Amino acid sequence: MDFELTEEQKLLQETAYKFAVKEFEPLAKECDREEKYPRELWQKACETGLVGCYIPEQYGGPGFGFLEMALITEQLCRVDMGLGLVVTSASFGSENILLFGTEEQKKKYLPLLVSGRAISAGAYTEPDAGTDVAGTKTAAVKEGSEYVINGSKMFITNGTVCDFMVVLCVTNPKAEKRHQRHSLILVEADRPGITRNKIRGKMGIRASDTAEIIFEDVRVPCENLVGEEGKGFYHLMHFFDVTRTMVAAQGVGLAQGALDKTLKYVQERKTFGQPLASYQGVQFQLAEMATRIELARNITYKAAWKVDQGRLDPSLNAMAKYFAGEMAVWVCDKALQLHGGYGYIDEYDVQRFYRDAKILEIYEGAKEAEKMTIARRLF
Repeated sequence: MDFELTEEQKLLQETAYKFAVKEFEPLAKECDREEKYPRELWQKACETGLVGCYIPEQYGGPGFGFLEMALITEQLCRVDMGLGLVVTSASFGSENILLFGTEEQKKKYLPLLVSGRAISAGAYTEPDAGTDVAGTKTAAVKEGSEYVINGSKMFITNGTVCDFMVVLCVTNPKAEKRHQRHSLILVEADRPGITRNKIRGKMGIRASDTAEIIFEDVRVPCENLVGEEGKGFYHLMHFFDVTRTMVAAQGVGLAQGALDKTLKYVQERKTFGQPLASYQGVQFQLAEMATRIELARNITYKAAWKVDQGRLDPSLNAMAKYFAGEMAVWVCDKALQLHGGYGYIDEYDVQRFYRDAKILEIYEGAKEAEKMTIARRLF
């Protein structure tokens, strides 16, 4: 068993971190305060090869795996998670095309993502159907050679900036089992009948675009079906089993960034004539923060590695996502506490990290849902 990263993987880490330090730090506060999506940053990331690194070479990508995606995600989120999502989630939803799409769909859409010509989205969540994915009500009715889509989606990453999206729809409403009623359909964002409303006032990840999307008699050709009709729920569950490794990597990176900033602060800040870092109580907290981060890092790397080996483990991926998210919230809380009053104002980045962390316990499956996944497999 070899835990050592290859030289190429180490170079990817270094490239991602240097890119984030150079490009994120000048923008992070402004994009957070103004809830601004920096499209020019996405373009630069495409030029650097950081977008869609898991896309195979025959479709224009570098052909790396999900472990490499986790490494990149970690290093970007170490500097700023909101801007990290601008880069790593620019191809979100396209994993469904890679996993289940036709060869024609892969050749048409995947090259657009890595070349900086398109942004994708995954439109799954609805106002009344979050964790209960099978409760989705957006309907796609066949009329001749087209699907006619009506319904709405909520909390969609890249919702107002994407060029196309993969949408979960009810196509087989009379199927005996509710899990056999859904299909995934690729929808270009400029089709008539689509309304996209940006969601403002988020607690964190404010640079990342989040939207409500409404479909009113939106027509798409039946050839836009991704995977098999009636298998959309199962396709989506497999998709989440893969992408949870990326959410776990976000948590590892965010927590590491909070620890980085705290280590710097406690060595500079003095109380009673001594640096904060000289007190054993502070040292113990830092040691526990570092330990939890390393535990999350190891389970995340293992989960992503198993995906690349074709040995995907839904329970392990759920463990990684649940633990890394909870760990990031805990670490950021400790980081803010150690910063004292300075941690409470937005001049210090740790306050932003604290706000960003909470979403890791909510999106792509709330931590309670991850625990359900783990528990089912225990029995």
